[in-house]
Amino acid sequence: MESDNLMEMLSFIQELFTKYGYSVLFFGLLLEFVALPFPGETTMAFAGFLSYTGRLDFFTLIVVAFAGTTAGMTLTYFVGLKAGMPFIQRYGKWFLFSPTKLEKTQKWFEKYGSFLIFIGYFIPGVRHFTGYFAGIIALPFRKFALYAYSGAVFWVVLFLSIGKVFGPQWMGIFHLFESYALWIISGGAVITALVIIYRYRKNIRDRLFPGKAATRIQAKIKKPSKER
Repeated sequence: MESDNLMEMLSFIQELFTKYGYSVLFFGLLLEFVALPFPGETTMAFAGFLSYTGRLDFFTLIVVAFAGTTAGMTLTYFVGLKAGMPFIQRYGKWFLFSPTKLEKTQKWFEKYGSFLIFIGYFIPGVRHFTGYFAGIIALPFRKFALYAYSGAVFWVVLFLSIGKVFGPQWMGIFHLFESYALWIISGGAVITALVIIYRYRKNIRDRLFPGKAATRIQAKIKKPSKER
């Protein structure tokens, strides 16, 4: 039954792309971040598959998906910034912004701080509200944009690539990633950090222990050169 519903939804999404082109992805993702129902991740993965078949251009999909995502996130940030918590509490139900989801987002913010804006894309029930909450707490826009826009690039490229890279097997990979997204992203972040630390270990060591670095440099200078 669930499989039938998914196939019906994918057929509907494909029909939308046929009629309205790439604008479906832009407005769909924008509306999702306003907190209106739209299967953003599924649509992106399926759009990636359509690019695999040659029906859509992959690079254009990335640009359009990024534009829709950042437009939605930026809009919600300024709504939260200008209207504040009273507006969300009074009219949030019209945007499916329940007190439970607000409390959940607040707890995640307390746990991860501004970094939640980046990883929030991968947390169901949280990514739709991080923009609002960042505005409500008056997070500086430059800091918000750094996390929101970099996270958007990672999110859209990742889910579009699932369809593009895995082709006909995209649904199995998509469900696997959907179930373990946060763990996969956390693991990837740890591995990346370890690679960076190993690659730049000498620079990091010199910054942490400048005295030892100076001693080592002086030792090299004083070391007598070999006679020819």
